Amino acid sequence: MFKSINKVIRILIFSDLALNGAWGLIGPIFAIFVVQKIAAGSAIEGAKIAGFASLTYWIVKSILQIPIGRYLDKNRGEKDDFWFMVFGTFLTGLTPFGFMIASRPWHIYGFQILHAIGMAMVIPSWSAIFTRHIDKGKEAFEWGLESTSLGFGAGIAGAIGGILVAIFGFKVVFILVGTFTIISACILLLIHKEIAPRDKLFPRIPPFRMPF
Repeated sequence: MFKSINKVIRILIFSDLALNGAWGLIGPIFAIFVVQKIAAGSAIEGAKIAGFASLTYWIVKSILQIPIGRYLDKNRGEKDDFWFMVFGTFLTGLTPFGFMIASRPWHIYGFQILHAIGMAMVIPSWSAIFTRHIDKGKEAFEWGLESTSLGFGAGIAGAIGGILVAIFGFKVVFILVGTFTIISACILLLIHKEIAPRDKLFPRIPPFRMPF
């Protein structure tokens, strides 16, 4: 299946699978973590904190994505897109380590802002590179493969995350999430030589991608 896909698309899919699979570990247990570790066991207070944490992430990410996307579009070539994607992924990988030392609600909100900044850098740049390098005549297949890999990765990771927390606790899960996210950033370096320089132009096509 992957042999018929060019290297850039393969690496982007594998990197995205590692990133979203890693964060899939947190999905089912984040609210429980907030209740136990931040809200001192209060389910009501924990629900409020988790809700505002989600709001903080989505608001910051949504606000930043547009100016970042416009900036990337104004610059010729893909070097800026590539380094935004790599650095944003690395920045996102620091967030779970921050959760490990969080003890107050504002700590959670602050690290959610860090996560939002990272993903606001990743999503426009990743989507732009994926769209430019997608194989002609295989657009639907390759976007479908991307979405399918994310679905399987996030679903399986969600189950594993719950089991790992039950056995080892929250810190182990956060270490794994941060580690796999940084690995995702390192995987992207494998396509550094395939990234087009400033003097090479590509058509800009509005991209679509899962927002997680």
